[in-house]
Amino acid sequence: MTPPPGWYPDPSAPHQERWWDGAAWTDHRRAPGAAGYAPPQPPPSSSTVPLFTGGGPGQRRPAGGGRAKAIALTTAAAVLVAAIVTGVFVLGEDDGGAPEARTPPVTATTDAPAPTSTPPTSSPTASESPSDDPAVVEDPLNGITFPLPDGWVRPRYVAEDDVMMTTDGTYDCPGDGGVCRYGLVISRTVTGSTESSPRTLAEQDIEDAAEDAYDRDPVGGKPFGGIESHEQVGAGPVAVAGRAGYYVRWRVTTVKGPGGYVQSLVFPSTVGTESPILVRYVFDAGEDGPPLAAMDEITDGIRPVGDADTGGGVGSGIGPSD
Repeated sequence: MTPPPGWYPDPSAPHQERWWDGAAWTDHRRAPGAAGYAPPQPPPSSSTVPLFTGGGPGQRRPAGGGRAKAIALTTAAAVLVAAIVTGVFVLGEDDGGAPEARTPPVTATTDAPAPTSTPPTSSPTASESPSDDPAVVEDPLNGITFPLPDGWVRPRYVAEDDVMMTTDGTYDCPGDGGVCRYGLVISRTVTGSTESSPRTLAEQDIEDAAEDAYDRDPVGGKPFGGIESHEQVGAGPVAVAGRAGYYVRWRVTTVKGPGGYVQSLVFPSTVGTESPILVRYVFDAGEDGPPLAAMDEITDGIRPVGDADTGGGVGSGIGPSD
């Protein structure tokens, strides 16, 4: 069951709270316990600058400035409450100097009671399949499911809503610092473009995919020291979930670390407006990165929701486009 709107622990930054509007995470955040035991209130109308918290390769996590601010706010709240409690007892004395028996006010605390519904700990768009198959991840927006290979998990503490899965565990990025993951898979709906050719869209996206993964992160850092060069190592038509698609794969060399592989895969959707679906793969190279064959394994296992028999994969015959 989807949790109701409210303030919940931010899955991408556990030291703060984030507003869940009942369907998706918003950009509104606050320090834990800022409202005491009061029920969750709607976020303010003014916009709040979102905090970026690292996800996959090329993504960083803030260096603790938010935690220090939360501790400072909590300390100030405790001092204020102590002053209020003292004032109540002083004002409560009668003419004889003896304090009246009064119930002290509720003390604000950072240990706020847990919500009645368990908040999501991952991207709301990445979920289990209707059959609750633990080896399948569903993208309900695009009407497809992904197989979950061994060593991969549903996204945890990842800022992006469209990440479907990541490799299990993290490591220290070799460049500007922060936390990186060895692999991730992203699923998006192509919008803002009148282009519908899977080949054209994949060829247009691959450079952005490489830069987002291995060049600069959203806060301007270079977790891998930047990209030195790239080489196209694969491209061609591919059948995905019974639809004719196209993929482009690059091998990226970075200034620091072993670099990695990125792939842009585009194929038509069978749901909604039938806008094209873009799936990005980001795999670190080197002995610690996931096996490259997993890209083809995941592609081969993409299915329409509720249709386990309609498949495809690299090297498969191209199915009808209708």
